[in-house]
Amino acid sequence: MRDLASRLRRLPPSCGPVRVVGVDGHAGSGKSTFAGELAVVLGGAPVLHLDDIASHEELFGWTGRLLEQVIEPWRRGESARYAPYDWHARRFGPVRGLAPAPVVLVEGVGAGRRALRPHLAQLLWMELPREESWTRGRSRDGAEQREFWAGWVRAEREHFAEDPSRPFADLLVRQGEKGYELLPGPAGTAGPDQKITQGDGPSAMC
Repeated sequence: MRDLASRLRRLPPSCGPVRVVGVDGHAGSGKSTFAGELAVVLGGAPVLHLDDIASHEELFGWTGRLLEQVIEPWRRGESARYAPYDWHARRFGPVRGLAPAPVVLVEGVGAGRRALRPHLAQLLWMELPREESWTRGRSRDGAEQREFWAGWVRAEREHFAEDPSRPFADLLVRQGEKGYELLPGPAGTAGPDQKITQGDGPSAMC
């Protein structure tokens, strides 16, 4: 994880002064856990959870709100201001600020979507098959969320069919028994100062 953090810090800013790093993958693939652990290694980097941007009415129709409330302010070197969505109360809560930082992690399904990619310094994809991811997610959320998951699976299938993220990932992240494996993604390129140079095989454990 330290090697990845070092690599991310060396990237050029992608959105004003911010290096925006997207962490995408299927629901239940471990994005939040991975982003949280990476944020710690980065010295407390902020994490923007796309669950705070989405809503029941707009599972994936939140692009405009994200660009207006988060991306555009960062491009100007200003703090983002957005109202996190409360999934239990089904309404948006008080406005929250998120100051620009050297690295900010944006995690959630759709973090690598077409409209956001131009603003990303790096896109990471959690490499776990969708059926396995969804099974984990259903188990995590319990029977009370069964109806929600039925609708979510349909929406996620439609989203990735129209706007896939994985083909544009710089790195694939695979959870192992002892940490995470990092593999070159479909869009990844390896320079002379990068550790990830091993073709299709596992190249690092963090």
